[in-house]
Amino acid sequence: MQDIHTQENTQENIIQLTPENFRPVMLEESAKKLVVVYFWAPWDEASLAQQSVIEQFANQYPNNILLATVNCEEQQEIVAQFGVRGLPTTMLVKDGQPVDGFSGPQDLQQLEETFANHLPKPEQELFEKAQLLVQENNHQEAFGLLKQAYAITQDIAEITIAYADTAIETGNIDLSKSLISSIGLVDQTAEYHAVMGKIELAEKASESPELLELQAKYAKAPDDLQIKVELAVALQQAHKTEEGLTLLFDVLKTDLNFGEAKKTMLDIINALPDGDSLKSVYRRKVYSLLY
Repeated sequence: MQDIHTQENTQENIIQLTPENFRPVMLEESAKKLVVVYFWAPWDEASLAQQSVIEQFANQYPNNILLATVNCEEQQEIVAQFGVRGLPTTMLVKDGQPVDGFSGPQDLQQLEETFANHLPKPEQELFEKAQLLVQENNHQEAFGLLKQAYAITQDIAEITIAYADTAIETGNIDLSKSLISSIGLVDQTAEYHAVMGKIELAEKASESPELLELQAKYAKAPDDLQIKVELAVALQQAHKTEEGLTLLFDVLKTDLNFGEAKKTMLDIINALPDGDSLKSVYRRKVYSLLY
């Protein structure tokens, strides 16, 4: 395939549309990105002014937009094919078909509004990146991305369910239960039921004989530091991370160098995903004892 970029444009997502590259741009490139066809002429001041604005806008979306400029003096065939009657004119092409367009200038804010329905929303991009990480069993990084997506909007059930899933996978059962409880009946998909199943298994693990035995020992000897450490590890394994960290912090406040308590606590903290509030809270608590 012919290189569709020209030497006159240094930005990789801005090209000049010509008869030679018309087909690959309209068919192949528009299948990958939103192709924005911008018609201008060197004698038309309004189109020259608008070109700098639309280039600035396109530069904000290098992965989502390919700006194809058309010099109307040189490319009459393309002008006729699009039926352009005035300048400046902007056409939006996706999957080989025009999906929108407008005549006249628009400032950056107006362009944002015009393109809103044709570009991926930030939360959707975060969600898609998180899905790829989950496929790689990288739930820690996925958790951080989904937390960001959820902060943008709480109205997309798909994001909420995925966030709840990574929460349970990274040991935050309370957060997972809180998130999943907000899902309405109409959005209770297979993914929703999978998360509910994981929560149920985690809660059963918290009632295991080993954990119950350690809790009984702790009730009888609440000042025994070794029992506290063992119970903390068991709680973390049962997805009760905060309870476990609280116990370990109590141990360190009593004896900073007791056994493996400090290492165990730091290991649990470091295993938490970025974005989990427990990670920053308990890291600060440990550092307050160290320094």
